[in-house]
Amino acid sequence: MNRELSPPPPQSGHPESLPAIGDPAAEADRRAKVAYLERLRQLVIDERETSKRTVHRIWSTPIPERVGKGYAIEGIEIGELGVDGTIRLRCVRNQSRFREGDDLCLNRGDPFLPPRIMVKLEEDNGTDLVVSPDDMGIPWGQLLDDRTGWILDQGLVDLSAFYLEAIQTVGETAIGRERILPLLMGEVNPAIDTSRMERGLAQGEEEGLSWTQAEALALAYASDSVYLIQGPPGTGKTRVLAHLAAMLADEGERVFITSFTHRAINNALNTLANVAPLTPSAKIGHLSRADDLDVDCYWDFSASPMASMKGGYVIGATPFAARTSRLSGVEFDTVIFDEASQITVPLALMAMLSGKKYVFVGDHRQLPPVLMSRPASEAVQHSVFGRLTERGFDTMLRETYRLSEALVEWPNRQFYAGQLIPTEEAANRQMEYARPPTKFSEILRADRAKVFVDLGHRNTTTRSTIEAGFIVDLILTLMESGVEPKDMGVVTPYRAQAREIRALLRQATAGRTEAADLVVDTVERMQGQERDLVILSLTTSNPAFALGLADFFYQPERLNVAVTRPRRKLIIVGSAHLFDIEPEEPELQEAIALLEDLVKTCDSLVPEGQVA
Repeated sequence: MNRELSPPPPQSGHPESLPAIGDPAAEADRRAKVAYLERLRQLVIDERETSKRTVHRIWSTPIPERVGKGYAIEGIEIGELGVDGTIRLRCVRNQSRFREGDDLCLNRGDPFLPPRIMVKLEEDNGTDLVVSPDDMGIPWGQLLDDRTGWILDQGLVDLSAFYLEAIQTVGETAIGRERILPLLMGEVNPAIDTSRMERGLAQGEEEGLSWTQAEALALAYASDSVYLIQGPPGTGKTRVLAHLAAMLADEGERVFITSFTHRAINNALNTLANVAPLTPSAKIGHLSRADDLDVDCYWDFSASPMASMKGGYVIGATPFAARTSRLSGVEFDTVIFDEASQITVPLALMAMLSGKKYVFVGDHRQLPPVLMSRPASEAVQHSVFGRLTERGFDTMLRETYRLSEALVEWPNRQFYAGQLIPTEEAANRQMEYARPPTKFSEILRADRAKVFVDLGHRNTTTRSTIEAGFIVDLILTLMESGVEPKDMGVVTPYRAQAREIRALLRQATAGRTEAADLVVDTVERMQGQERDLVILSLTTSNPAFALGLADFFYQPERLNVAVTRPRRKLIIVGSAHLFDIEPEEPELQEAIALLEDLVKTCDSLVPEGQVA
């Protein structure tokens, strides 16, 4: 059995457990709540079944086809077993779509049959991989008599029991019926304690927060039940979150910081350690997810010093931890959700059941949850942030410390109703080079904040070697000009293109360890990060293929995240042939028009010697 995520006891998961009521109005309210819980339950079931069908369809295809499409790695050799439970793997060739954090299946060629081991990808260094098994009690001595000839396939981890158990608990408990459901169904609004609000404003001013940051801090601090903080790109939402957690803990509250990703939880805890180093804090979870953490990490709550602490403290963990032995039975005064726009309502319920008050920090104009059974256009409405926003208990942070005047113009116009204001320091920020670029001088001009580089290629789908080669050449030129790799980033819609660029970059920078600091990844992995210069590789130049993935490729929230990572310069690399199509559907027309509008705001250039 999985020691990290032991499933809860079997439950029917059906929400009809809400007791019947004689009063007609009360009975109507009860039925509405039952119906809402049933919709949540159905979402969980649909996601589970869709995921199973998708993975089983992939597993049923021949190995060469799985490998060719990036769904598997063959020729895996099992290496050392780490003391932390990780396993080092080696292969000759890796052209997979896999990325760190993915659930994978280690098998002998048929993932339907034993031996098969569900693992999580911890490190991906091309042909060297590190994974951690879901089940820590695997008899490796018996399985590793032959260490060669293994296959690494896309994995399948069914966590629906956790979701269904949380939904049922909401229907069966007082906290669910009297606090959580009325909140989610729009029946209650929070009350604001004015004296606490004044205290929060004073604290925000003392900490040097901007006006909207101090206002958000004060209102979230003063609310008796719930508050939302909308943090557009570069507005310092994590800093506000950290100050809020510190204020509450200083008053003796037990604070739970949670999120969809370990990266977000670690970032929040690190920010807390920076702004309030005396606030007791720790993370509960696997040590393999704590390598970038500045606070202590414990396997479960009982092993932490907080278990015997009478005063306030801050704990970081995933929502799942709240429904397992790691945090089971631990009650919190306030639960703070970071990147809440990516958290579905069923996932949020797991953590909400552990607390009395909820603060949601996120931005519904950035990435929504990833759902397999629902159209991407509906994703926002299934997030807990999307469910609760615009009800009168939210504050939008408006000062962006990241985006310059030129870079903020397009997202401000398209997503934020012109409300974002660059700080004085950010407004006129431009690229700075220690040495003038030896190539691509027009593309890299410091006074050009946004550039579209038209490479003119045709019919590419999820990988473009032309774009990958050009981008690596561009990166090498930037490095020669004195731009540090850690100050650059490359964003692409596809894992295959990210892997292509990383592979070429490794070849071109062999022996230069600093090149590893350059992040090349998909939009999902870049949310919450920023760099001086960001290159967006559109990759696709086959318009029909792009339309087939329109929900994914043209999703407005993804585009917003991609173009709001840079502090100084954005370079979009692609092909104008992507726009050689006019779909009949109004929704697709709008999505394509959005991307075209972005490109039109850029300086459009063709590299020397390139025919567009």
